[in-house]
Amino acid sequence: MKLSELKSGQSARIVDLSELTPDIRKKLMIMGMLPNTQVKLIRKAPMGDPLQVEVRGVSLAIRGKIASDIAIEVEV
Repeated sequence: MKLSELKSGQSARIVDLSELTPDIRKKLMIMGMLPNTQVKLIRKAPMGDPLQVEVRGVSLAIRGKIASDIAIEVEV
């Protein structure tokens, strides 16, 4: 599943960032988006882009295109 597919309020675990370009992957990892890290979708903008996510207690805005390249595993 991809991060862009989460519904508001859902949490998941980041599994893979390898589909991202090296520059974007590095920036996200610096902000705390690492594999095996929990991420929660707070909300999507009215037109669906960007997405507001919470990672390690920090709120981030991520473009839909970038979110569609982040593999996640939904926590049950």
